[in-house]
Amino acid sequence: MGAMKTIGVLGAGKIGEALLSGLLHGGYSPDDLVFTERYPERAAELTKRYGVRAVDVRTAAEWADVLVVAVKPQDIEPLLDELAPAISHHTLVVTLCAGLPTALFERRLPEGTSVVRVMPNTPMLVGQAMSAISPGQHAVPADLAFVEELMSHVGKVVRVPESQQDAVTALSGSGPAYFFYLVEAMIDAGILLGLPRAVAAQLIIQSAVGAATMLAESGEHPVTLREAVTSPGGTTISAIKELEKHGVRAALLSAIEAARDRSVELGRAHQPE
Repeated sequence: MGAMKTIGVLGAGKIGEALLSGLLHGGYSPDDLVFTERYPERAAELTKRYGVRAVDVRTAAEWADVLVVAVKPQDIEPLLDELAPAISHHTLVVTLCAGLPTALFERRLPEGTSVVRVMPNTPMLVGQAMSAISPGQHAVPADLAFVEELMSHVGKVVRVPESQQDAVTALSGSGPAYFFYLVEAMIDAGILLGLPRAVAAQLIIQSAVGAATMLAESGEHPVTLREAVTSPGGTTISAIKELEKHGVRAALLSAIEAARDRSVELGRAHQPE
């Protein structure tokens, strides 16, 4: 990828911190990184933990080759107001903000700014993110290749057209929450059946880890793997019958569609009048 680029992470919440940690584990030096954080106590804690310098937005914009925007979507307008007069047109901007299109950044930042949109998810915190990346109007192939390498430090990466990013947000961006929700319900079911909470949790969590590993490593379609567990007249088919009777599949389809619609709304909220 050539010489190591300097990187500024704007917003050091959980996702921003996870990226800093992943980059350091991936070979970046603390001297190659800076971050911004609105709370001084949090900034001091992260500097102590990682040895990375906390700076203000203007300093990050003037110093870094790459700026990773990891703030909440509702905080983007004041951040762009700070960035616009300070950023160089050579700077690559990487946005991790859910629902916000590259056009928003291109409109508010200097003409020709390269922007790449990324939708990661919270397993980034354990180095197992699924990130989808899309180039903006001015991003060149080298920009996209760099962002792909950057995000590979915290998980797997796929390239998609930006028109698919709202669907990605709904499916994998929010996806871990759906799994946590199902695991929570299954643990409650174990308690209902008389198991201690700790035992139920251990059974379900390891079953989830094992099932995910089988999906990732076997190359089999999920239907094939499910059918292998579903014996004629057995316990599993009785459970599947109840799931279908209660419309669990349809509920998931509707839920993910609703998440997609909300992602679209977030982007529209920042469109020009």
